[in-house]
Amino acid sequence: MKSLKELFRVGCGPSSSHTMAPCRAAEMFLRKHPVATGFEVTLFGSLASTGKGHFTDRAICSVLSPERTRIVWKPDVFLPEHPNGMVFRAVDAQGGVNGEWKVFSVGGGALSEDGRFEETPDIYSWQSMDEMLGACETGAVPLWQLVEEVEGIDWLGDIWDRMMTTLEAGLEKEGVLPGGLNLGRKARSVYLKARSLRQDIRRTGIIAAYAYAVSEENASLGTVVTAPTCGSCGVLPAVLRYIQETHKNSRADMCRALAVAGLIGDVVKQNGSISGAEVGCQGEVGTACAMAAAAAAWLFGGTPRQCEYAAEIGLEHFLGLTCDPVLGLVQIPCIERNALAANRAVVAAELALISDGRHVISFDDVVRTMLATGHDLPNLYRETSQGGLARVMGETKTPRP
Repeated sequence: MKSLKELFRVGCGPSSSHTMAPCRAAEMFLRKHPVATGFEVTLFGSLASTGKGHFTDRAICSVLSPERTRIVWKPDVFLPEHPNGMVFRAVDAQGGVNGEWKVFSVGGGALSEDGRFEETPDIYSWQSMDEMLGACETGAVPLWQLVEEVEGIDWLGDIWDRMMTTLEAGLEKEGVLPGGLNLGRKARSVYLKARSLRQDIRRTGIIAAYAYAVSEENASLGTVVTAPTCGSCGVLPAVLRYIQETHKNSRADMCRALAVAGLIGDVVKQNGSISGAEVGCQGEVGTACAMAAAAAAWLFGGTPRQCEYAAEIGLEHFLGLTCDPVLGLVQIPCIERNALAANRAVVAAELALISDGRHVISFDDVVRTMLATGHDLPNLYRETSQGGLARVMGETKTPRP
């Protein structure tokens, strides 16, 4: 498995697959063709269907320059390797093509070429959750220590700081999110109201407010941490911030919790997918819920087996979740979905903790099921904005703020 530094990426929203990765691809192509007169970039499938709402063209042109770049949209053409395909071409003064590159945005800001992920080495020898649990039991160590031994965890302090900076910024802002839906920010209002509610409802409201805050920053092109994607970036920081406040955890604890969450996300990247265009939102918000549930279980004192169980619960009950963003924006239903998943993650952790950690369906089983389920979903429900809520809202009326 890859480094967690490839899972927790810092960048501008609203989409790791539609904004961050195309921007990175443009930077890489520009380095190969620095003196090109112009560029033509063809976007395929899901990348083309929701690219305008995700500001894909803006991200690419910010690197290659809008004056020299032509974007070609082909939403009805799905390349066999992955739904998020791109072809970059370098053009000379006579219109001739001097260079061409086909590349795919495969989720979480990662790129793939010719069916291979970016050429970075695997640093973890484990290939599954079951193998990691075996390593924990053999060495009598917690999950986070596996990360400590391979790549250290001190760097996760910077990831924690970035998450909290984004969350706090989102709590302070009001107004309307960009993109045309006229969707008003809710984080600050929900947070202020929740503080005066009775305890059981207060938890729901505070966690939701934190998830709204991060997700609204993402929707307004703010700087976020993929966890595992931009579209699902509100779940993990919301859960961790709430637990830190209520349980008075140290900064070291938060780094360890991030390490636990990262291992869960890495397993899904290795054996499943975190790309909404490939498997629907189960791969994004479902994975985020699993990551947050495992981290919460560890912060609550859970064993590695209980952390695995929490992750399994968190992902299992998002199986089949479609990706159907209205107008191609990462707003409806994405923002509210982050808030719900964050609350579910805490419940999943609690359910795992009141058990002995033993259960029939393993996390690895659910990851394999999620991948198969995602491939069975029609393209309409995999980030094309042609089905589900996106279609219904397009046929009826503009959503209410």
